[in-house]
Parts: sequence; C-alpha cells; structure tokens
Amino acid sequence: MAAVHHLTRTQARQIAIRAQLLDAPRPTGLVEAVRHLTLLQIDPTAAIAPNAHLVSWTRLGSAYDPAHLTQAIQDRKLVEISALIRPMEDIGLYLHDEPEWERLKQWVQDNKAFRRDILERLGQEGPLLSRDIPDTSKVTWQSTGWTNDRNVTRMLEAMGDLGDVAITGRDGKQRIWDLAERVYPADLPTYTPEEAKQIKDERRLRALGIARGKGTAVPVEPAIVGDAGEPAEVEGLPGEWRVDPAALNQPFEGRTALLSPFDRLSHDRTRALQLFDFEYTLEMYKPADKRRWGYFALPILHSDRLVGKVDAKVDRKGKTLQLNAIHQDVRFTEAMTKAVRTEIEALADWVGVTTISETGNTGA
Repeated sequence: MAAVHHLTRTQARQIAIRAQLLDAPRPTGLVEAVRHLTLLQIDPTAAIAPNAHLVSWTRLGSAYDPAHLTQAIQDRKLVEISALIRPMEDIGLYLHDEPEWERLKQWVQDNKAFRRDILERLGQEGPLLSRDIPDTSKVTWQSTGWTNDRNVTRMLEAMGDLGDVAITGRDGKQRIWDLAERVYPADLPTYTPEEAKQIKDERRLRALGIARGKGTAVPVEPAIVGDAGEPAEVEGLPGEWRVDPAALNQPFEGRTALLSPFDRLSHDRTRALQLFDFEYTLEMYKPADKRRWGYFALPILHSDRLVGKVDAKVDRKGKTLQLNAIHQDVRFTEAMTKAVRTEIEALADWVGVTTISETGNTGA
C-alpha cells in the first residue's frame, strides 16, 4: 500500500495548477494540450468567446486561433462527443454498449426501427444535419428540458454514445452527423467497462493533479478519480485525496490568467473552495439585480491563488470589450493589478476588439 503523502494547501494548489497547464511554461500545441487535459467542454455562451476557445487561449495564449480547433477536428486528431471535444485516440473509452440511463435505454429499445432508419439514411446520404433526418420514432422523447419531442436529436446523441454515429464537424452551431465507421479509426481500441473506468480515472487525475477519490458528482465530468494515483492528506482539509505521484516535488512558476467559468481548475466549486478558498457561482441564469459578480465573470488566477473575478462582455459590433467590474477577493498589490490589466488587454486583443470600455468598479 502506498504511503500517504502530506501536502500543504500551497503544494496542493500548485499541483492542481500545473496539471491544468496554467503555470508559466505554456503548452506549445492545441492537440497536445487537449490530450493532456482529456477534454474541452463545448458551451454556446459567447459573452467573451465560446468555452472551448477561451480555455484554449488561456493555455496557449495569443498563439491560439479558433481555426486551429476546426482544423484539428477536420484532421481527425480531435473529435466531438457528448458536448465535449476529446482526443480521437481516447474515443473508445467513452462509447457504451447501451445507454447507462434506464429511461433512455428503454426509449432507445422502443425505437429500434427509428435507430435503423437513421443508420440507413446516413449510410445512403450522410453526412447530414439532424434537420435533414426524418423523425420515424414510434415513442416520443418526453422531457421538461429543451430535448422534449426532439426525437431525432435525442436519438442521434444516444447513438453517438453507443458508437453507431459520430459528429464529423459543424455547420455554424449545427452538428453534422455521419456513420461512426466513417469518422473513427478502424482500429479503435475497445475496453471493458472496468478497464475504461480505470484508464479514465488515471487520465483525469493526471489532468487534475489532485482530486477526491469519490464524492458528489458535478455536471459534465466530475473531479473524482476512484483509486487512481496515491493517497494524500492536505493540511487543514478533512478526508483523503488522491494525488498524481508524477506531479509531486515539481518546481512551480506561476502566472496570471483569466479563466472561463467552465474551466476545470474551478469547475468543481467544492474543490475550488477547499483548495483555493475560492467562492464562485455562474450567474448567467440569475436576474441582473441578483448577481454578485456578473453574467459571465471570469475567475482570476494569480500565481497559485484564485484572487478575484473579471466581469466583462464583448460587443462585437462595436468592437469593444465592456469591462464592468474587477472583483478583488483579496486586496490586489500593484504587481497583481498590473498583471490582471495586462491579461485583460491580451484578451481584448485576442478577441479582436479595438477598445476597452470601463464602467462600474474597475479600480484594480
């Protein structure tokens, strides 16, 4: 049995930051970065930029162009599945023999003929948008969310998880679907559920550096890694953690970065609060007068701390970055203020605006 590692909270934070490629030595390529991170989350919100691009810019800096992501998908180095962009060689880990959710499993079973119809249509005419595929379902998908009665979309997504079909690209925001055999490599590895879970846990821990072995799930992908890595205790925090042994005793050089609200460093709010004393809530769904930090506030990383939030929005028609507030969770030093301002200017330059318009509390 591996000995328990005893870490200070500073050490734990630095391990997490390095693992997320947010320390000073930047990665040099998009595909290599995604292979390490294991995923880029797709989210259509573009108050600043779509999440996959914003996360990539935060790692790669001004060298990153959104066209790089499009090209990597066209080259089959990266691929979209279940609203996530993954390395192509990892896709076999995320395909299932049947849906894991019982209600969805039954719905797919009730619509076997519909599933066959989609496969035949794609085989004859693909690649296709979902709107180009007829709805021949016998049982309607019922939901209180946006997928209610959207039978073609729901079946395509289920078939994507099953490995029947795959997303081959996008036409604007619309996904283009094709037979999986035309998108995925012929020699794609297959795994038992147990093998897949073990490998995913190990790769997730490598990307997180330090995480809980078990706990409450969070949307998209939890920061939970089973028995991957080695046990650790973090000073002042209860319970056991799991740490990537390759991340221990490594030098750390921090930098300042503006993070997407969906960034994996702070996505698990409980983990962010425990390791970084960082409180955050995505407030885009709240009424404006109920927001503390803003519609799409960007967490601020400075060295090995999360120190505040930037409330900003891009006005593309006016080519302006509207800077509404810089919220300081800790009092900024002059050096911190300068570093944050430099990042805001770099962000404005990257999104292609010519002016930064300041309103409200931007005194940092």
